[in-house]
Amino acid sequence: MNTPAMIRVMVVDDSSVVRQLMQQVLAQTPDIRVIGTAPDPVFALRKMQQQWPDVIVLDIKMPRMDGVSFLRQIMATRPTPVIMCSAHVGPDNALAAEALAAGAVSVIARPQLGVRDFLQQAVEELAGAIRAAMQAGEGRHAPKAPARLGLSPVKAGAREMLHDAAWGAVLQRYTADAVLQPPGPEDGLRPATARIVAIGASTGGPQALERVLGKLSQRCPGIVVVQHMPQRFTRSFAERLHRISGAEVKEAEHLDRVLPGRVLIAPGGRHLVVRREGLQYYVETLDGPLVSRHKPSVDVLFRSLAKAAGSNAVGIIMTGMGDDGARGMRELADCGGATYAQDEASSVVFGMPKEAIQQGGVGDVITLEHISAVIEQYACR
Repeated sequence: MNTPAMIRVMVVDDSSVVRQLMQQVLAQTPDIRVIGTAPDPVFALRKMQQQWPDVIVLDIKMPRMDGVSFLRQIMATRPTPVIMCSAHVGPDNALAAEALAAGAVSVIARPQLGVRDFLQQAVEELAGAIRAAMQAGEGRHAPKAPARLGLSPVKAGAREMLHDAAWGAVLQRYTADAVLQPPGPEDGLRPATARIVAIGASTGGPQALERVLGKLSQRCPGIVVVQHMPQRFTRSFAERLHRISGAEVKEAEHLDRVLPGRVLIAPGGRHLVVRREGLQYYVETLDGPLVSRHKPSVDVLFRSLAKAAGSNAVGIIMTGMGDDGARGMRELADCGGATYAQDEASSVVFGMPKEAIQQGGVGDVITLEHISAVIEQYACR
């Protein structure tokens, strides 16, 4: 087996104690190296211009620039996986939701007191989050010019992906086969029913979904959504979407029915699978391994929809790092489903849509502003 590639990490935190402890605990991991630390984003950016990290571990409240503002600048100039690790975040915290909406891959809440004990005990959680963030960064784009605060978004060539075998048991990459059998020829031949829409998104997805779902009405078709988001955050995310949408939006529960005017958000840490009983659709929330490095996985959702709905399905893949959903979208298209990808210009990161297009599963490429109208056109009449 090849030796795992070293993951280069930048730690940005105004606490010198936290920076020192981060270096100490991450030094215990053979595949992670802290290449620099900084007390605020301005210092961090100067160092990053010399050597850009693979993953950034970022605090929220810091002098000169807060972490969420810096995160937005990073996503606009050089999309890079970011983990928010702060004493100012939690599942019901508005700052955590704001960070996830701005593109954070994950959020780790650390205590204000007892930081040393927490980091020593949470080293595996932190290292696992860094490895997952690095893998999620596959397909991100490097800038054509050195990143500087205030630059407009620039999309360029994708970073070469890590060799999957190098991770071994640390982060083995499973396909949707680990959860569902592939669709067969008969799965495209389903009796006509109301259309059912599936949406997959990752980095930049929370804000994009707000814009899409905020325009929907109660007459929209039944919708199921996988948004890569840490466990414990999807419920508050769904509640926030419900407040701005004309449709009912809720975190999916096991055996929830998929109904017109209802949007079901996959719970963090569970795969979302669509099933069919007669002419009715419902969902199951399942445990299982990471698929395409994620749980919930867009590949699992799209495959389940291909099997359950066939030509009655509509798949939409939106902004995000990596390639989760590309294989499932191809399966959905092969079963007769209508498939769409968000265009590069309106995507925060074009990784997931780009991979789906390259694998031949996308029927049409549309802007973010047109996604709501496309969904509404499949409403029951």
